[in-house]
Amino acid sequence: MNLVSYEYVACQESKKGVLILSEFAGAAQSLGAGAILVNPWNVTEVASSIGYALNMPADEREKRHHHNFKHVISHTAQEWAATFVSELNVTIVEAQLRTRQIPPPLPIEVAVDRYSCSNNRLLILGFNATLTEPVDTLGRKDSQINEWEPKLRPDLREPLRKLCDDPKTTVLVLSGSARNVLDDNFSDYNLWLAAENGMFLRVTTGDWMTTMPENLSMEWVDSVKNVFEYFTDRTPRSQFEVRETSLIWNYKYSDVEFGRLQARDLLQHLWTGPISNASLDVVQGRRSVEVRSVAVTKGAAIDRILGEIVHSKGMKEPIDYVLCIGHFLTKDEDIYTFFEPELPSEVPALVRPQVPTQVRTSIVGSRAALLMKQNSMSAVEQNKSYSIDGDTLHSMVTDRISLQEGSSVLDLQANDYFSCSVARKRSNSRYRLQSSDEVVTLLRELADHR
Repeated sequence: MNLVSYEYVACQESKKGVLILSEFAGAAQSLGAGAILVNPWNVTEVASSIGYALNMPADEREKRHHHNFKHVISHTAQEWAATFVSELNVTIVEAQLRTRQIPPPLPIEVAVDRYSCSNNRLLILGFNATLTEPVDTLGRKDSQINEWEPKLRPDLREPLRKLCDDPKTTVLVLSGSARNVLDDNFSDYNLWLAAENGMFLRVTTGDWMTTMPENLSMEWVDSVKNVFEYFTDRTPRSQFEVRETSLIWNYKYSDVEFGRLQARDLLQHLWTGPISNASLDVVQGRRSVEVRSVAVTKGAAIDRILGEIVHSKGMKEPIDYVLCIGHFLTKDEDIYTFFEPELPSEVPALVRPQVPTQVRTSIVGSRAALLMKQNSMSAVEQNKSYSIDGDTLHSMVTDRISLQEGSSVLDLQANDYFSCSVARKRSNSRYRLQSSDEVVTLLRELADHR
């Protein structure tokens, strides 16, 4: 590699010299954001760039130099070695994903029949790519995005309203989306909303409350935000979102191949920089990269959410039917196993639907109990109010909720639990649906068999 451009940047700490770099040079990928990139065969462009560099304002010179100097001093041989080891770890994870089971199609008739025979049902629905149109069907015209924010499918409004109005059915929309996105789509329905992977919860007739563990630290946000801003500038039509418990960089509207290359580069920046020593998880989606605290998963939050729902509704009759559907990331598929019976580790996922035994009447002794004990006491278990970014999250809890209250109300038989992934070939769920179109079909059938 030609290191002249890097050496030049390292020597310009006092003078803040401007770097003019060929767009064909290997260093253009790493120093291009602070340098002036030119086509060396275009003499007019080169001359114009030299003139611009000589007359560049001092503040711009300093900003450009600072950007490149920071890159040079941070990307050392030691950092390269750490990145190399991190990529090896990613390869291991990818290999593990390839060995996951392919669940069978959901037997809709069986799911509907068991639904009809039950008396207290819980429907847990994801939002993105589950209740929304698939990304590829949104359409593009003249490089303009028709829809940035996810929207509820119009053909789901009627069946969803029927399900929400059924007194025997509790509907929970569990999503990684921010609170305002869920508010915009579901405020007119009688259901429960769990935003940001279950860290915020409300019934649509009440106020938002937090279920975050008390020791959740967000000091890492600014450093990760800087990395996301940098790659958003470098990747056309990408965007990043700062949520209250996570940050997500999304390139689903960018060129697919270029977006994947940028995502790989972004991960290297994260692993060798802001998150190298932090208790964080990097969650890779199909066309997104999310950074969140290790305690933020849908499975970790579901017991606290379930406890609050039971407490708020004064639920006396045990839940005897659970349907969990979503296009969940691998990190969040722990929600599928939360309701599963305790099975020997050697039993493959595909045989789970044939388990004849009772799932459980109590959380004690199950894998969910272990998960529950590992989570710290949540804010929703305290009679407190919390303020986040100026919005007061009112806790509606008047008495301390038992950690086992949510799960102890479950009285499931194995054939009354249906976990189903949407548009994912490999998953830890029992079943799968090909697309959100099949979700529409399923919910319509359920709505007609109340």
